[in-house]
Amino acid sequence: MENNTQEEKNNKRTRCEIWTRVMGYHRPVSNYNIGKKAEHYSRTHFKEEACVSANTAFSIRYGAVV
Repeated sequence: MENNTQEEKNNKRTRCEIWTRVMGYHRPVSNYNIGKKAEHYSRTHFKEEACVSANTAFSIRYGAVV
């Protein structure tokens, strides 16, 4: 019974197209070759919360206005 419910959920899903910016324009990742896809998925993504705390620490230390 539980498997049927999961299958029903999977049937209702919509495929999500991932786009990224390359050389100044946006392009879908699905059009990449195998090597470029591997490079894209191994990228480290920007994490804002880490930068915010670093900026706050810098501001406190050097007296900059936050």
